[in-house]
Amino acid sequence: MTVENTALEAILPKGVKDFLPIKAAKIEFLQKTLLSVFSQWGFRPIVPPSLEYLDVLERGLGEGLREKTFRLDDRQSGKLVAFTPDITPQVARIVATRMKDVPLPLRLCYTGRVLRHTEQQVGKDREIFQAGVEMIGLESPEADAEMIAMAVESLKALGAREFTIDIGQVEFFRGVMADQQLPAPLASELQNAIARKDNSTLKTLLERSTLDDRTRDEILALPRLFGGREVLAKAEQAVSNGRSRRALDNLARVIDILTVYGVEDHVTFDLGELRGLDYHTGLTFQGYLTGIGRAVCLGGRYDNLTARYGYPAPATGFAFNVLNLLFALDKELDTVAAHQTDVLIFQTGTNKQAAQQIARTLRAKGYSAARDIIARGLEDSISYAHKMNFRFILCTGENREDVLLINLADKSERKVAYQDIFAEDFAL
Repeated sequence: MTVENTALEAILPKGVKDFLPIKAAKIEFLQKTLLSVFSQWGFRPIVPPSLEYLDVLERGLGEGLREKTFRLDDRQSGKLVAFTPDITPQVARIVATRMKDVPLPLRLCYTGRVLRHTEQQVGKDREIFQAGVEMIGLESPEADAEMIAMAVESLKALGAREFTIDIGQVEFFRGVMADQQLPAPLASELQNAIARKDNSTLKTLLERSTLDDRTRDEILALPRLFGGREVLAKAEQAVSNGRSRRALDNLARVIDILTVYGVEDHVTFDLGELRGLDYHTGLTFQGYLTGIGRAVCLGGRYDNLTARYGYPAPATGFAFNVLNLLFALDKELDTVAAHQTDVLIFQTGTNKQAAQQIARTLRAKGYSAARDIIARGLEDSISYAHKMNFRFILCTGENREDVLLINLADKSERKVAYQDIFAEDFAL
């Protein structure tokens, strides 16, 4: 590689990537498969814009996403605009401002890219491919369960074998902390220690606090409340406040519904999961594939989001991180990435009309066909066809006599009359 090419490699900003045909085919498969599942569940597509006015977009962003938003001056309006860091707030805005007269519930789905500022670390993506759903207008455990069941079905449709959906409930934690008058720095430290399941630090922080013994015990229990359905019973014994108990009742009703869907074996509970506290209002969940530390999907209830745009409505949803799915399922997707084009058409002579007419006819029949326009010998064209994953190479001349059809998988050959290609019953 020349010095000039090395410099060109470094031109691409950190955190974004080029995707060549094999990876691009895998991404396309992931997106199409997810949209197909979403459609089967009655969700309809929506396409938000890439740019939003910053002041409008920020109404729907939590503090964490505000800090990650790319913003720039719009010379047309003189206002600040932004690339969205998340599609869910955009859907909330669209529903509140463009669809408030449409009957509820709304079932909306999407695929798209978002941009986020990230720390300068190797492997940190700033461009994120999302594919998700939002259900607006339903406040019920059944709606929450439907989101989780859809996530499970989506992962199965993608070919994932071993995975779990970790379910949390932010109201459970809020119930524990609601009546405690803690300094903001200490509350933040406690939250971080619980999220990291750092029992040692958590115990030290609680010893420095003025909390009573009962509350300390409740907080200390949070990182340990992880596992199957039995966790709900343990959690009920660990807390005494009504808010947390109502959160547990919500989870119990959700798991009952998931049992009907037959997906309960993929579900675990994590009541120490606190991500999304500034965004979600109830049940939350994350999807993990075995052996992969990154979540491939995130979701939960967010009943206050559309109200920020003037249209109060309960809502729930989730989104897949498509690049995390690509990372987790890369090997499993090799077969779908091996995209094959049906026919490469090779023609001798200077008048290429015969090959052009054959190509047009094959495409009309539903086949994919490409002309080998470069002037080269048959052996070179066959070599090219192998490397570019064609199924057949069709050889013809300008005199419109018999054509030779070579199957590149087994090197078998058959002669076909030129006119037979144009017959209705012709098939490769």
